[in-house]
Amino acid sequence: MGLREEVVGITKFCVHPAQWFQSKHRVGGTKTLHIETIKALQPDLVIASKEENNQEQIEQLASQFPVWISNMQTVSEALNMIKSVGQLVGKEENAIQIAHSIQSAFSAFAAEEKGASKRVAYFIWYRPWMCAGNDTFIHDMIQQLGWQNVFENTSRYPEVTIEQLQEAAPDWLLLSSEPFPFKEKHVLELQQIFPQAKVALVDGEMFSWYGSRMLKAIPYFKTWLNDLHKR
Repeated sequence: MGLREEVVGITKFCVHPAQWFQSKHRVGGTKTLHIETIKALQPDLVIASKEENNQEQIEQLASQFPVWISNMQTVSEALNMIKSVGQLVGKEENAIQIAHSIQSAFSAFAAEEKGASKRVAYFIWYRPWMCAGNDTFIHDMIQQLGWQNVFENTSRYPEVTIEQLQEAAPDWLLLSSEPFPFKEKHVLELQQIFPQAKVALVDGEMFSWYGSRMLKAIPYFKTWLNDLHKR
């Protein structure tokens, strides 16, 4: 949005841009904030996440500083979030431009994928296997891309058995880089069980990081699909 020096604190998971990760004050992780560090920074605005942050800590900060809390489960809500933050920080025009660029790219990609109707299982954890179900940003991302989540009738992040996976019969089994760091050995394990399906590693940031990171999503998906179809 054009903010640089104005950003005074980030979490230990805010790894982009790299120079900020090296130079900005780190205020803990999303689950355990360093309250005293934040207080010392005297922020004019704290941006929090309902899904990630601890309610008690956010309420403690809200008693002293303006706090804006994001709560997103869809791409549309993420675009509204970008515009809302733009208004809060005096960068509304920049925010609208970012949101428009993301929306245009997603709409064009979905049009290209129309009729593909790929059935997808998106894995986030190993032993037990866990996939993204309904009521998640990942689920809406899959839908926005023109694909179908085979676990769309389950809530949040269900544990699934191999038998349930076989019954769901996904065309693609996507293994995310986060929160569990799936590797090629996990791809081989599932490929043996599902020889007719495509099993592949994917960048979890592109499926679940709402915000300006979504600008990079569609170029990533196009390259990823091209590589997948070559297999």
